[in-house]
Amino acid sequence: MAIIAPRRRQNLNSKNQNLMKKMFTQLFAPGRPALAVGLGLLLSASAAQAGHYNGNLVQRLERDGRFTTLLAALEIAGLKETVATGGKFTILAPTDEAFAALPPGTVESLVTNVPALQNILLYHAIEGRRSAAHLLYDSTTTTLQGNPVLVLSEGSKVLVNGQRVSSRSILASNGIIHPIEGVLIPPATDININSLVDVLALDGRFTTLITAVQAAGLADALTTGGPFTVFAPTDDAFAALPPGTVESLVTNVPALQNVLLYHVLGESKSAYQLLRKRSAETLQGEAVRVSARRSGIFVNDSRVLNPNVKTPNGIIHVIDAVLLPPAPKPNLLELLQNDGRFNTLITALQVAGLDSVIATGGTFTVFAPTDAAFAQVPAETLTALLANVEALKGVLLYHVVSGDKSASELLRKRKVETLQGSDVRISTWWRKVFVNRSEVIEADLKAANGTVHAIDEVLLPPAALHGTSDDDRDDD
Repeated sequence: MAIIAPRRRQNLNSKNQNLMKKMFTQLFAPGRPALAVGLGLLLSASAAQAGHYNGNLVQRLERDGRFTTLLAALEIAGLKETVATGGKFTILAPTDEAFAALPPGTVESLVTNVPALQNILLYHAIEGRRSAAHLLYDSTTTTLQGNPVLVLSEGSKVLVNGQRVSSRSILASNGIIHPIEGVLIPPATDININSLVDVLALDGRFTTLITAVQAAGLADALTTGGPFTVFAPTDDAFAALPPGTVESLVTNVPALQNVLLYHVLGESKSAYQLLRKRSAETLQGEAVRVSARRSGIFVNDSRVLNPNVKTPNGIIHVIDAVLLPPAPKPNLLELLQNDGRFNTLITALQVAGLDSVIATGGTFTVFAPTDAAFAQVPAETLTALLANVEALKGVLLYHVVSGDKSASELLRKRKVETLQGSDVRISTWWRKVFVNRSEVIEADLKAANGTVHAIDEVLLPPAALHGTSDDDRDDD
């Protein structure tokens, strides 16, 4: 029986405390599934370290009874003695059921090909004693075979390359054993983990995403830039899109970039940090919502399958659906056209040659009279305005303020200068907002280049017609 010296026991306790702090700060949410994973791993590691070793790694495998095939494979590969008496190792140990689940003839083929068998077995061994909590915290760990494994959390489960890890680890005098429910197959080509893209490739579920990133010309940025946060849809997530969507995006690079950048943040954020903020602005420009629900963490309406996958230049959160950015906001002219209440105003803007200015000429606030408001203007007055472009421009520009101003901001200012040069007065009356004498019937209609406030009367600038104006309303 191995005896833990008091000083060593203190060191182990100190390590456990540090690990506990890391796990609680990094676990993705205060929700029950995440807490269960964290507490389960921490308590399992603590209990194992507090207990007795009861033999080396081989003896513990033999005593357990579930690893007959693994032990036979180690013997044939000439690795059994090394595992028993070598330095400290972490063994990802497939059970007999895991080997039995391989395609028929696989095990028999491997035992006759010692180099291939050694290659696979070394892919299940890691130098040093690494608890499940440590493996999960690091996300990727290099095996003695030379290639890394990827360790993820999924609900209350811990997975290594997609294979479930048993909740109870087995501590030995020269290492630790994590029983797993499947045999790990090394990558066909060697993988060095230098970036987000390398981790996506190691995982194996992101063929479509990697292809899309390359087609969009973003692979270099995600490889060498950062740090980033990537919400990574799986191949199944892309397959769930309507038929032809992926093919259409791949041939339209600007649209593809727009969708992909909606999955990327320009900084590294854990799921817990995202939950605290509730939203985050993407590199596409629009924000995503982050929320906790009974079934997990969601980005918009996409569920996070695997949170907090660490990479050298950021963090990945695996999601089950592709995020589609909201449709671009219309410009001011398009907003007026789409609304349907401003046909006369649009005609007047076109006659005055101001329609293109409102559309693309800058950022504006527009006090927009409805068709009903124009209908109140005497017919002869409206006809005269349409026949006198300069006068019409003056009236229309009296409805436009430079800059994007909300109703609340206008109320604080009380008076703002229009592009016509004269001021309009903003007031309240019986909980209603007025611009001069015209009531704001709908405020804060947002466009890409400004804001529209719908009003129920046409504003007339001072001495515009008949020497009168409508800006003399007293505040109340």
